[in-house]
Amino acid sequence: MKNTAAFFDIDGTLYREGLITEVFKKLIKYEIVNPKKWYEEVQPEFKRWDTRKGDYDNYLLKMAEIYVEAVKGLHKSQVEFIAKQVVRQKGDRVYTYTRDRIKWHKANGHKIITISGSPIELVKQMAEKYGFDDYRGAKYVFDEVSGIYTGEVIPMWDSISKDKAIKEMEMKYDLDLNKCYAYGDTAGDLSMLKAVGKPVCMNPTKELVNKVLQDEKIKDKVKIVVERKDMIYKLTAECIECDHSGSKSPF
Repeated sequence: MKNTAAFFDIDGTLYREGLITEVFKKLIKYEIVNPKKWYEEVQPEFKRWDTRKGDYDNYLLKMAEIYVEAVKGLHKSQVEFIAKQVVRQKGDRVYTYTRDRIKWHKANGHKIITISGSPIELVKQMAEKYGFDDYRGAKYVFDEVSGIYTGEVIPMWDSISKDKAIKEMEMKYDLDLNKCYAYGDTAGDLSMLKAVGKPVCMNPTKELVNKVLQDEKIKDKVKIVVERKDMIYKLTAECIECDHSGSKSPF
């Protein structure tokens, strides 16, 4: 018998915001990063998303872009220290639904694996906190001798990278992907969601919902979960399609 696993994204799926944002705030607080980088380059994208005039994905990509510059020249121990601080102080700010699903999968003997676009140092800390069996994250390359970050990055926030990670985990843990689960919130999670038999869009972005509705492979089997305040709403793609098309909406 092959094994069953549940794949989780972190930012916006488990954690209620973006962990990389919290790291960036720490870098500014400790005067490692010039705050002008935030105010001039990142904040405009954040404001566009916050006022619902821009895409969440664009905000995260801009944050990742600036993060590459921010850590270049730092020692890995500095980033590891900040990652521990962030998870210790903020790691409990997670969605109730996702936290409960992690417990449910553990109780049913499933492997739980996180595949996240956050820096690997953060992903490692969250994986340890929530008892994940394995993890993958974006790798910011450092010199093996000096331990200094070079400014290069091996991403894990895009569909291609996550698809590759899923295939690695399939082989490593002898998984039956048709029985596996995946939880994600942005378009970068689409390949991960399509790879499994039981995909769940957790508080999905408009871009992800549009891609799901256009893809017959995933459209009929996906579940959509929205958590707001202390309520959890469980929807199907058909419900979203009615509202999305405008022709069948009862409102």
